[in-house]
Amino acid sequence: MTDNIDDIIKGCIAGDRKSQEDLYRALSPRMYAVCLQYASDSAEAGDFLQEGFITVFAKIGSFRQEGSFEGWVRKIMINTALQTIRKRKPMFVINDEITDNADYEVPDVQMKMDSDDLLRMVQSLPANQRIVFNLFVIEGYNHQEIAEMTGISENTSKSHLHRARIRLKEMVTKYYTVDNQIIKRNV
Repeated sequence: MTDNIDDIIKGCIAGDRKSQEDLYRALSPRMYAVCLQYASDSAEAGDFLQEGFITVFAKIGSFRQEGSFEGWVRKIMINTALQTIRKRKPMFVINDEITDNADYEVPDVQMKMDSDDLLRMVQSLPANQRIVFNLFVIEGYNHQEIAEMTGISENTSKSHLHRARIRLKEMVTKYYTVDNQIIKRNV
C-alpha cells in the first residue's frame, strides 16, 4: 500500500474507488487465507472473500479505531463465511456424547507435514466440524462464544470439535515414517 492505512480508511468511508482497491490489494491475500479455513474449496473461499469485502466497504464507517483494523476485517470475513454456510445448511449434531480429552492425542508420527496437506485435511472435514475446529483452534473462541456465533449449543460445539479432532487424527495417521522418510498415503 502506498498510502497510510488511516488515509485509505478515510477514502473508503468517502466511497473512493482507488482507496477501496488499495485496501483490497493490501488485505485480500491474508483474508483469503482466513476464508480458505472455512471453505470447502478455493472457489468457495473466493466467494466468502468477495462477500466479506462488500460488507467491509458497507460498514467501514462503523470501525471505531478501538483495535486493529485488520482484526476487524478478519472478524467480518469469519462472520460472512459462517452466515453463508449457516444459510445453506444448519449445523446440527446427532449425538452430543463427548469423551475424554485423551482421544485427542496426535499419533506418534515423526514427520513434518506440508501446510497445504494440513489445510486440505481441515477443508475435507464436514462443514460443521471445520467451522468449530477453526473457531476453537485457530481463532481461539471458547465453546460458549462459538455457540452464540453459530446458533448451536455449547455441547454441540464440543461434539463437533471432538469429531473433527478424531477425523483429523485418522487422516494424520495415514501419514507415517519409515526409516525417517515421510510416506504420504491418499488423504
